Amino acid sequence: MPENAESSTVGVESRELPARITIPPIRGEMVHLRPATVADLDRMDVIDAYPGASGITGKDRVAERAAVHAWVRRSVAWANGETSKESGVGDPESRRTVAWSIITESDHDGNGEIDAASSDNVIGMIFLIDIDGWARSARIQVILGQDFRGRGYSRDIMPRVMTYGFAPEPAGLGMHRIWVAVPEQNTRSVSVYQSLGFVPSGRSRDALWNASQNRYQDLIVMDTLVDEFDPIRSLDAFGMHVIEDNPGVKEALSAREHSIAIQINAQEEARAKADEQADKKPGMTREEAYEHIGVKPGHVDAAEARVGERADEADSGKSVNGDADAENNWPYGSPERKTSKEAWWRTLGRGRKRDREGK
Repeated sequence: MPENAESSTVGVESRELPARITIPPIRGEMVHLRPATVADLDRMDVIDAYPGASGITGKDRVAERAAVHAWVRRSVAWANGETSKESGVGDPESRRTVAWSIITESDHDGNGEIDAASSDNVIGMIFLIDIDGWARSARIQVILGQDFRGRGYSRDIMPRVMTYGFAPEPAGLGMHRIWVAVPEQNTRSVSVYQSLGFVPSGRSRDALWNASQNRYQDLIVMDTLVDEFDPIRSLDAFGMHVIEDNPGVKEALSAREHSIAIQINAQEEARAKADEQADKKPGMTREEAYEHIGVKPGHVDAAEARVGERADEADSGKSVNGDADAENNWPYGSPERKTSKEAWWRTLGRGRKRDREGK
């Protein structure tokens, strides 16, 4: 190997997935997650997890059930340190899967009984599928029993799983991108995903067959990137709270505190430069000084106010947003698409911007 080629590999982060994974439990406010087991596959039948699959994921009931069985077995194989050849259900591209069972031990419907006693408290599963170590990409999928849909469980657990997926190793999987694929008729899921920070990134025309309506339908691909996803506000959008001992959360909170410090320093530098310009030119107003250095004073004032609020919230332990329905500066809180989606706690200091469609 040439000397320069060898030196270029020094310090390069490995893009190989580990041979074995320890799947962490994850706590939510309504439910909690534990690693899925092969025994849980029978429980998915008990809760009738596969009806209506063509409208939810685009597969028929039989195909959806077969996919779930393969995903769980792949997850168990990875946790056991088995290679693709040993597991018998490996991916030829060496992509992996992580599967959790969704557990409830509560009486959410108020009938005096535990909601899922007949299935040993299993009400569904959540997956990170097609985990691609080279591209640092994974797809997320939730499947719930028929009687447990529409109760908000997905909104409780998806941001927490995504936080783990995006968190750097060894706290998380170190993914760069997490994506979903949604049939066009599943507008409810599209809305939930948008609230979590996903944006449409493509559309596969007539990719799915809708058996109930006897027609083809498009498949919408939505995604979010590590420097766009805001794990704190994605929970707050649904009135959920951060659980600090969940995997990846400490890293997210640390990044948040660091971003606040960056913002404060940036505003202080802008004010110092403006004051310096004003001193050089007597009679120059503050607004003129800001314009001279290429900064709009209103932006500095607004940014300072937001930083102050976030710092106060961090000190008090309050939720980031308070009222999830109130107008805020989170890129996903507005129905209008912005020219870039910069998660305030990840992109500051990087200068990264991502163009949106319609530009």
